[in-house]
Amino acid sequence: MRHDSRLPRVLHLLLHLEDMGRPVTSAELAAMLQTDGAVVRRTLAGLRERGWLVSTRGHGGGWSLASPLREITLLDLYEALGAPPLFAVGHTGADARCLMERAANRAVELALVDAESAFRSRLAGVTVADLAADFRERLARSIPCEGA
Repeated sequence: MRHDSRLPRVLHLLLHLEDMGRPVTSAELAAMLQTDGAVVRRTLAGLRERGWLVSTRGHGGGWSLASPLREITLLDLYEALGAPPLFAVGHTGADARCLMERAANRAVELALVDAESAFRSRLAGVTVADLAADFRERLARSIPCEGA
């Protein structure tokens, strides 16, 4: 099963955008993620539409934050990315004729609804600024790499 890693990748980029404090080109962001600039532009366009980012063209242009990170929750970002499915597990279909299959489907569906609710609740309670603070705390405790 292919995993959708857009959420952590977008969070990674937002943290870099705040840290760099200047417009950052799609090419620079793509290099950070080891992907193509077009992928970055396509993904960040949705965040621009929400008013969280701005992009400017030309020399000195690039992507910049338009909103403070404390105003963006992880749930906001998850939804902006289209709320990708969390699990590969699912039920066999709503049109099941067998009562046993319906019971099995119902049990799985209820568990999935509970899991998604817990996931969304956790994301809603964390802002991107919380991640930036976590990064700064980890950085302060880190041991410099040899040769750094």
